[in-house]
Amino acid sequence: MTWYPLDPADDAFLRTAPAITTKVIEVPVPVETLWQALAADDAVVSWGPGATKVRWQGERPYGVGTIREVTVGGAVTVREKFYRWDENERMTFAVTESTKPGIRRFAEDYVVESTPTGSKLTWTVAVEVAKFAGPSAVIVKQGLSLAVGSMINGLKKKLEAR
Repeated sequence: MTWYPLDPADDAFLRTAPAITTKVIEVPVPVETLWQALAADDAVVSWGPGATKVRWQGERPYGVGTIREVTVGGAVTVREKFYRWDENERMTFAVTESTKPGIRRFAEDYVVESTPTGSKLTWTVAVEVAKFAGPSAVIVKQGLSLAVGSMINGLKKKLEAR
């Protein structure tokens, strides 16, 4: 398998990327239950349409430096490296490599907060495609918004069904 490296992404990129989407859900479960779903062995696959495989590298407990590989649609795998891991509060990663070219930078940030009725997740995704990839930032942002919306709604349904 060939891996294509991505440029580094950080918190500044999460605020300034050409395509950024933020989605928020509130769920009637404690913060710890929401966090467990985000850090589960089957995270993303069990609630994210299109995600077909996830593999965490290393032993629990996960934290800063943890690597996770996620395969989407059986067609592309991305390698994510977590650079923030505040248990039950916040996790943030940048994609370091992909099995398909076309993405220049990619990062995600999950912020988990307690609410009077359960918990809230604020999920931000930022992406920049390579210049040769073609689609404009507007098209990428629309697709990104739809994809993240579908995934966060899947997570909400899974948690509400508990």
